[in-house]
Amino acid sequence: MIAIACNYSGYKLKEEILKYLEEKEIEYKDFGTFEEETLDDPDALKEACISIQNKKCDSGIFISGSGFGMAMFANKFKGIRSVDCFNEDGAKRAKAHYNANVLAIPAEFINIDTAINIIRSWIGTEVLGGRYKSRLEVIEEIENENMRK
Repeated sequence: MIAIACNYSGYKLKEEILKYLEEKEIEYKDFGTFEEETLDDPDALKEACISIQNKKCDSGIFISGSGFGMAMFANKFKGIRSVDCFNEDGAKRAKAHYNANVLAIPAEFINIDTAINIIRSWIGTEVLGGRYKSRLEVIEEIENENMRK
């Protein structure tokens, strides 16, 4: 299941992404925000991150104007590996090389077609082992040293 969250800047794109996920029968939980007027909803984003930490959701898609703040916020949670993605190749590499489990989508920089292509690529990419596994182990080690949960 994919955790979905957005702020006001990402609301319209989120609604379009939800249509795509429903069409493809991909399970998701929408944490909000649920209207375009809401300026920010950090509680929704926090709940989405906690749902990933607690394994109620496997991954997340967070949408805002630039995606930058969403990625930074999400990466404060142990076990979250969020990247801001502007294209398919970035999504593939983030998943394959770093097992990125959260996409931060920049609604003000891409259109719905690009967003869908990014999501499709990310979902369809397998995490690579081998030399990339040691990168993930280092990230996990640093998290364990510096983050409580």
